[in-house]
Amino acid sequence: MRRRLLLVLLTFSVLAVAGFAAPLLRATAAERTQQLVLARTADLDRFAALADHAFGTGDTDQLRAEASRYAELYGEPLVVVDTNRVPVVETGGMRASDVAESIDKALRNELAGPVPWLRPWSEGELIRYRPVGDGTRVTGAVVLRASVQHATQDIAARWALIVAGALSALVVCGLLALVLARWILRPLAELRAGVRAVGAGSRRSRVPEDAGPPELRELAVSFNRMSEAVADAEEQQRRLVADASHQLRNPMAALRLRVDALERRITPEGARTYRSTLDEVDRLESLLDRLLALATADREAGGSAVEPSDVAAVAADRIEAWRPAAEAAGVRFAAARLDHAEADLPADDLAQILDILLDNAIKYAGSAATVSVRCEAGPDSCALTVSDTGPGLSDAEISLAAQRFWRAGRHRGSRGTGLGLAIADRLVTGRGGALRIEPVRPHGLSVRLDLPVREET
Repeated sequence: MRRRLLLVLLTFSVLAVAGFAAPLLRATAAERTQQLVLARTADLDRFAALADHAFGTGDTDQLRAEASRYAELYGEPLVVVDTNRVPVVETGGMRASDVAESIDKALRNELAGPVPWLRPWSEGELIRYRPVGDGTRVTGAVVLRASVQHATQDIAARWALIVAGALSALVVCGLLALVLARWILRPLAELRAGVRAVGAGSRRSRVPEDAGPPELRELAVSFNRMSEAVADAEEQQRRLVADASHQLRNPMAALRLRVDALERRITPEGARTYRSTLDEVDRLESLLDRLLALATADREAGGSAVEPSDVAAVAADRIEAWRPAAEAAGVRFAAARLDHAEADLPADDLAQILDILLDNAIKYAGSAATVSVRCEAGPDSCALTVSDTGPGLSDAEISLAAQRFWRAGRHRGSRGTGLGLAIADRLVTGRGGALRIEPVRPHGLSVRLDLPVREET
């Protein structure tokens, strides 16, 4: 947007400056050309009057003397002929035969026509002529060859001033365009960054309210109010989940004690019901634990700086921790590829995320499946991937997999709360990372973590 706005402003500036400069250039050239023509026309009138007097009296001395002085002073040749085309005056090396066409026009009582306006690069000489006589009787002709060098030099100097002024105006307009674009776009950039921060989970993201036009200031105020409202609503939701799960732990603990105390009094006929009750109690306890973990993840997302974690070391540790469970489920761990990398994520959070991903892979991949863990590190990136060769999920199911309490229909009878991937996603995105779930061909599922990397200072 910055480029487009600057392009529009600069284009308008160029057109506006050109709209003023072009007429000035034309007017300057036309004015100087007219000055040259008027000056030489006045000279022709003077010599025409002298020639008319000379032809009437037969004394051409004054005409010849003034023509010679004129040629010496201005360096412009002059030719005067009588009605029979006999040269009376020839100065500056110009002969009557050189300007025969102009002499013929003057003897026909024709006046020299308009002169196209000169330019700095104009060359050559200007031929001007005038009949001698009283307007009805032509007694001779005067032809003058004027140099345009001084006129073109004057035009070039004036054009240089105009062009310099135009360039200065363009520079000023460019600076004003930059200031205007910055004044308008900086608040928009702040708003965009604020929206992205809110979308990434940052709480109470604020933007400056005193920058830019009044409309953008009002928009910034509205955005800050919205951010505060979203943060308050999220905090209330988190607090409700945390408080509810925490308060339910005491009744659940009491229920667990009472159910365990009933074990010795259960008859064979009630054993099945008793085991189902224990399973439900286990499920409720797991659900409360996950709710507390989710509330903790919401609270710590986007928090203060933490010590970076060694991704390879944490991943190797969690693989070994889950290896017995994998062997019991008939799942094999493939050789892990673990590049050394440091993620801007607490080691406990990274371990919790890997526990969730490995637990899901072992639990849902099925017997004889293979689970692989891969860590790929770049100069400013770190990708940790957990994939399996199980049945995987459909595209529609993948789009829902990270939602809270969502579980695939075929997995509803298995243990689990549907909060694992939601907790992992919140822990990663809260620190500026990303979690992506992708299918593996021909079958299987892959969860890729784009972990935040500590920037070197």
